[in-house]
Amino acid sequence: MPLSPPVSRSLRHTRAITVEAYARDDGLWDLDATIRDVKTRDITLASGERPGGVPVHDLKLRVTIDRDLTIVDAEAASDAVPYPGFCDTIGPAYKKLVGLSLLNHFRLHLKDRLAGVLGCTHLTELAQVLPTAALQAYADDVFTTRGGADDNSAERPFELDRCHALRSDGPAVAKYYPRWAIKAVSG
Repeated sequence: MPLSPPVSRSLRHTRAITVEAYARDDGLWDLDATIRDVKTRDITLASGERPGGVPVHDLKLRVTIDRDLTIVDAEAASDAVPYPGFCDTIGPAYKKLVGLSLLNHFRLHLKDRLAGVLGCTHLTELAQVLPTAALQAYADDVFTTRGGADDNSAERPFELDRCHALRSDGPAVAKYYPRWAIKAVSG
């Protein structure tokens, strides 16, 4: 179902976030994430004028992960920033991501290591999308996706109880993963 038709309006700002996942020849994976902010009009920043259409932020974060979704390397680059010579010096701090698991309280540990003045607000925000992006990348490539009435696997599907649609007591699990469906408790 699409969004409702908008009222008359004009575009002023675009934030684009992308994550590309690459399987490497050495068995590791790279997640290349980008966050870009672009204004449609000229703006005045404390550091000077920024023409419309020129990114205010163009930041990149690459994490290298193993098959268990543990970060084994990380790097950040700041190609466009509002405060050149200042914002673009924080990249090395993102090495603090090395050793973190994308599956084990990643967002909590991310904030402990890089929130506020310990990192770049925008790069840290960008890093928060990495766990779900990695899971999507690994689905049916590293992790086997399965389901249906004919699935005889002894292992419970990973994706169950990780979102509203795939709650174990819900109709989608009853339909697509009947073996793992549980009856809702009546109140």
